[in-house]
Amino acid sequence: MKHENNSCLHPLHIGLLINPIAGLGGELAHKGSDHLHLLVESLKQSRANQRCYQTLKLLQPYAPQLHFYCASGLMGEDILSLAGFKVEQVVYESPQVTSAQDTIWAAQALMNCPIDILLFVGGDGTARNLCQAKVNKPVLGLPAGVKMHSGVFALNPESAAEVLIKLMTGAGVAVEQAEVRDLDELALQQGKVQARFYGELTIPIDTKLIQQMKCASPDSDELVQTEIAAFVSENLEADVLYLFGVGSTCGAIMTQLGYEHTLLGFDAILNGELIAQDLNSESILALVQRYPCKIILTATGGQGILIGRGNQQLTPQILKQVGRDNLWVVASPNKLQALGGRALILDTGDAALNKAWQGLINVTTGYEQQQLYYVR
Repeated sequence: MKHENNSCLHPLHIGLLINPIAGLGGELAHKGSDHLHLLVESLKQSRANQRCYQTLKLLQPYAPQLHFYCASGLMGEDILSLAGFKVEQVVYESPQVTSAQDTIWAAQALMNCPIDILLFVGGDGTARNLCQAKVNKPVLGLPAGVKMHSGVFALNPESAAEVLIKLMTGAGVAVEQAEVRDLDELALQQGKVQARFYGELTIPIDTKLIQQMKCASPDSDELVQTEIAAFVSENLEADVLYLFGVGSTCGAIMTQLGYEHTLLGFDAILNGELIAQDLNSESILALVQRYPCKIILTATGGQGILIGRGNQQLTPQILKQVGRDNLWVVASPNKLQALGGRALILDTGDAALNKAWQGLINVTTGYEQQQLYYVR
């Protein structure tokens, strides 16, 4: 990340709001954290705070220009203190176990502060809470949730820091209204993955740093998915464990193999047999340490995020064990073309791993059809 001359930067007043339980459901193979009433007693246990610390660490050289307003404890104050930042004002005393209502109250309190932008850490549920709180100032989401269909998030912690630094240059950053969407729980119970619209929030515009809204695959992709499924199923190796990730393309392959696919989870196939379904990170790690493994993945439609959205079961430890060469990426040509030349994104939670795995990767796009596509 390029550092600007600090003497040329302007002060930036940031409201920080963290949902401490965001993302806890990912490794556990839950479909979100909205209904997880878990006690998070330390910064180490909070994935959201860990992600926030990654961003704050990159902002440390700019500390004199940054002024933070936040809620107490794990909702903001603790991680700012750990990162060495001075807190201008604690606007909300948060309880030890937080809820969606605490997010709403804290957001409303921050709207009464002289902030330039609200940096929030969470997922789609947290973004919904901001809509409920009627947040009327620019926001920037730092992605820490399980499911992130909304177009209000930075690509990763590094991108969030870069956006904030750009705001400090005074050169002008355009803003626009972006949709907040979240999974329709009723549809999910009926076996359908679809998102509902919950409102709009104002965000800075930067297509290289801000993720796009997740899009469903068009009907025209169904035939291509069938072709991909036929090719993959014919080329599965003996004695190799195959982990099938989220997405309709992976679902089409599972159907071709004669099995029902876990809509938002990981299933394991070995020698043509389904040996486990809806795996959490602990179960996946045990399997990849036992068998040679390949992970079949597709990128999120419209966003192009390969790892880090809806597949947090793949921890950095698991990914390092499996290795980059054993990622089998599948996607229709339409899905890749819709990215408009933007790279596929890695947001593994490990910045060094993201960097090490950058570069061209082979993508299966049809029956005996492949493309080389850039991953960063």
